[in-house]
Amino acid sequence: MLEYPETIQQLFSRFANEKDCLRYLSNVRWGRPFRCPSCAHTLAWPIRRGYFRCKGCRSDTSVTQGTIFAHSHIPLKLWFLAIWYVVSQKHGISALGLSRALGIRRQKTGWQLLQKIRRGMIRPDRDRLSGLVEVDEILIGRKRRKFEGRSPQGKTLVLVAAEDKGKQGIGRIRMQIIPNATAGSLRAAVIAMVEPGSIVRTDGWTSYRLQQWGYRHRLIKRSLPNLDDDPTPLIHRVSSLLKRWLLGTHQGGIQKAHLQEYLDEFVFRFNRRTSRSRGKLFYRLMQNLVNVSN
Repeated sequence: MLEYPETIQQLFSRFANEKDCLRYLSNVRWGRPFRCPSCAHTLAWPIRRGYFRCKGCRSDTSVTQGTIFAHSHIPLKLWFLAIWYVVSQKHGISALGLSRALGIRRQKTGWQLLQKIRRGMIRPDRDRLSGLVEVDEILIGRKRRKFEGRSPQGKTLVLVAAEDKGKQGIGRIRMQIIPNATAGSLRAAVIAMVEPGSIVRTDGWTSYRLQQWGYRHRLIKRSLPNLDDDPTPLIHRVSSLLKRWLLGTHQGGIQKAHLQEYLDEFVFRFNRRTSRSRGKLFYRLMQNLVNVSN
């Protein structure tokens, strides 16, 4: 049997009830019907729906315990359908759109569901970018009153990194909100996103002390006769796509407190833009969600 449904018809057929959903979560989480999280024993008694008593240490556990699905009043069948809608829409779905698609009356419930799903879009142990990586800051938010260098002026400063694959175009990307463009903030973000030893290409901002941080630095400065030349074209291309996505799918209604979650969703979608299987994205996201606590 396939690890994931390929169409929404297969989704409805395979996950017809809660029992089917629990069995699938068990396979995704443990790779077999049961593995005790306390002692790793593989034998247990089923004691009630979704709960098992380990034959080794006699502790009780459930498939959803310690996951994003724990203590949720929303049926797993509805969770699975929500996850499918999120990954099957090429440009994503808004909280209002998700609420309408699922028949949820309260938009707040749809928004909370979508926020929890977004938390599973980024694996904590994911690989950092490598090779030739372009790095630059962008600003998200309302229009600035006047231009003052790297000063956000009410906007949110975001550091963006993108792998340069030459003729193949842009590889993977990363995005992280930073408080300012000082060397300390940039160092922490770059180290979190880029593998040490990589070649990092930036503009002439002096706070990028990349050689001190364990990287090879490729500095691109604007020359006086060619001030229109763009030293970081990949970042500006990604930035343009991000802002169009925020305006298109979410109508620009992004709260600053939740901006990083939207950035994570954009990164998840961008890095998987060539995937032909929506079902595989469903499976990958489900793998992440069983490792994210509520």
